[in-house]
Amino acid sequence: MTLLSYQVFKTVADQGSFRKAADILGLTPSAVSHAIASMENELGFSLLNRSKAGVTLTNYGEHLLPYVNAVLNSEESLQQAIAEFNGLKQGKVKVGCFSSVCTNWMPDILHSFQKEFPDIRIEVFEGTYDDVVYWIKNGMVDLGFLSVSSAGDIPIEPLYRDPLLCIVPKGMVKEGTGNYIGIEELRHHQFVTQRESTDADIQNFLKENSLNIQSNYHVVDDLSTIAIVAHGFGICIMPEMVMKDIPYEVDSYPVKPAAHRIIGIAALNPEFMAPAVRTMYNHILGAYQQEEFRS
Repeated sequence: MTLLSYQVFKTVADQGSFRKAADILGLTPSAVSHAIASMENELGFSLLNRSKAGVTLTNYGEHLLPYVNAVLNSEESLQQAIAEFNGLKQGKVKVGCFSSVCTNWMPDILHSFQKEFPDIRIEVFEGTYDDVVYWIKNGMVDLGFLSVSSAGDIPIEPLYRDPLLCIVPKGMVKEGTGNYIGIEELRHHQFVTQRESTDADIQNFLKENSLNIQSNYHVVDDLSTIAIVAHGFGICIMPEMVMKDIPYEVDSYPVKPAAHRIIGIAALNPEFMAPAVRTMYNHILGAYQQEEFRS
């Protein structure tokens, strides 16, 4: 098998179509089909399920894909290292991130990084915490933004402490006189909650404070959650970063006891990054790591 056959397999798996993969790779559909068939013959098992609706990975294909990604990433690392030896900064970096990092940090990262390193291409993938974990573990992204609590066994470098806030409808009369909302008051309200893969830190806060929340609203998107709150259907807990430039009228209060999520940058093998990936990693650390996390 060749690097080209690995690239063909990965592209077909990503696109779910021989024709789309052919267009991307500059090959004919028959050449793509032949490359996959040759690969399957050599391996002794089928990689793809073929149907009129497109192609999907077989169980064998799903298990093989992370290894193919690792080979392709190694080839990319080799080419980047050669370019670096020749005094060039080039290559490609794939970054996974969740919504609030994508909207608050990524535009500045893209502008500042590409201004300094115009020959390094960046691909951005947005998803939930679970998506980013999956992408990192399967070699689909080189780096990923996660909260420390959602990273599991993936090495992560802490960057930023993001306070959790209680978001309530505009003008809602709160209990007590302090400029915060305490646990006992939270128990009296209907909540708008997100799926655990989206807000693991908030779910941890609720569990740690024995808040057995009952909710009729189970959404993924931050903006959708806040929209439901703004229209008076409940309250929610949100990281402070999410609340920047929100178009809905709501009030926000610190929670007591104080809580936060810690945002970090994660990589599967931090000691063995391709040169372009290491350059991006260090750029992010320099721009966003708070002093308390600097070693």
